[in-house]
Amino acid sequence: MTATRSSAAPLTSLAELIAGLSPRLDATEYVFVQLDETATMPMASEILASFRETEGTTLIMSRDRAADLGLTPLLRCARITLGVLSDLNAVGLIAAVSARLAQAQIPVNVFSAIHHDHLFVPPQQASRALELLREMASAGTPA
Repeated sequence: MTATRSSAAPLTSLAELIAGLSPRLDATEYVFVQLDETATMPMASEILASFRETEGTTLIMSRDRAADLGLTPLLRCARITLGVLSDLNAVGLIAAVSARLAQAQIPVNVFSAIHHDHLFVPPQQASRALELLREMASAGTPA
């Protein structure tokens, strides 16, 4: 397997990151599920993300696929992907986004990947979260 990176340089400036947020709401509803060490791991193509902890492995996958596999959802969520190409060492973006959503009483679980940050919010608050993120980008400031 060959590793790939985008040809665009990832951003580190908080002002540029916020101005370039470009949030997109995914149409798929996702769930967080937990597998214990005895469970069989679903195929990689069925999993959006995973993280192993001492207590078990957390998977993020489509609600429909989790139901097909008989997995119990612990959290239902919508995914908002920040379109800005953020550097993994950038400082302040997640704090600013989380603080803005917290002001609006919107819980968020964040997953940062190599190219983008992904925000998992309650489905019923996804439209409001998207609106707030777009306002942040338009203003070019965290507040």
